Amino acid sequence: MQIGVPRESKDQEHRVGLTPDGAGQLVEDGHRVLVERGAGLGSGFADEDYRQAGAALVAIDEAWSSPDLVVKVKEPQPAELGYLRSGQTLFTYLHLAADAALTARLLDAGVVGIAYETIRDPDGTFPVLAPMSEVAGRLAAQIGVTLLQKNRGGKGLLVGGVPGVPRGRVTVIGAGIVGINAVRVAHALGAEVDVLDVDLKRLAYVYDIFRGELSTLYSNRQNLARAVRETDVLIGAVYVQGRRAPTLVTEAMVATMEPGSVVVDVAVDQGGCVETIRPTTHSDPTYRVHDVLHYGVANMPGAVPRTSTQALTNTTLPFVERIAAQGLEAALADDPALRDGVNLWRGEITSPGVAESLGLPLRPLAEILGARG
Repeated sequence: MQIGVPRESKDQEHRVGLTPDGAGQLVEDGHRVLVERGAGLGSGFADEDYRQAGAALVAIDEAWSSPDLVVKVKEPQPAELGYLRSGQTLFTYLHLAADAALTARLLDAGVVGIAYETIRDPDGTFPVLAPMSEVAGRLAAQIGVTLLQKNRGGKGLLVGGVPGVPRGRVTVIGAGIVGINAVRVAHALGAEVDVLDVDLKRLAYVYDIFRGELSTLYSNRQNLARAVRETDVLIGAVYVQGRRAPTLVTEAMVATMEPGSVVVDVAVDQGGCVETIRPTTHSDPTYRVHDVLHYGVANMPGAVPRTSTQALTNTTLPFVERIAAQGLEAALADDPALRDGVNLWRGEITSPGVAESLGLPLRPLAEILGARG
């Protein structure tokens, strides 16, 4: 199989779809890997590293248009969509539930779209989403407390405090992987931490692993409104498979926050769980609403590309190897987790979450593959 690895073009997105070691493994297995020149530079991987691994270094059009399988990190940008061809498989983060325009373009292109974020193991975990959720959660807390500095636009608060001075408060909505990693950093920095979720088992788990040194709250409207009003940093960490994130924090709640407080919504690529959030970029990451600083960068792990690329390849490579070795349809037949990742199939939406969020028709993948077989 021919596998393409284009250079990412999203604003300051320095990750790359495969490390040289990952590309080398595919070459050893007898596949041809086409890497766009310069694709790995942002992650610290030189073109020569890929060449020594056996990959072919190619121009952008060949990395996109020639392969059977395109392996990326982020969703195709407008300038890249013209390179796609019908029947090609696109393997990347897509986050289509909040992006009707991109969904329409990919449907028109006739590609098979496999989204990293909806690949789900039988135990309910998301193996490819998990490593970037760990990175994003830790970054969310790190960025949030940094933005509290007066020179960054915040209220001028040190969350860990000093003797004789109250500590700051960090509130995390969602006790999943993003949430726990945000809590880990905020707790280590000495903040008062509140965590909200509707899953009492998850709250009990968080309470136990942090030995009760935080507050766990059931996420009803009253608790949420109170927590938002009293916090210094609010971190949105909500994810529902394939679906647009529910709006949990209203603009009215944001308006009750103290001036100079900070909102970091990691769910922004799924539409966000804070009503006032909108996508921003690493080049222009923040804006104000009701004098509250909002951070809405949708590719946060791109800021630490060496760590992120290595962690991502660890989880994506087994799926790429399976598709390359067996062919797409045979790989899907053998792997229910990979089947869950298929959002689009040659002009049709196959993900219930995407179809429901965008109000578009759904055709189940099982029906499509059954009709073909």
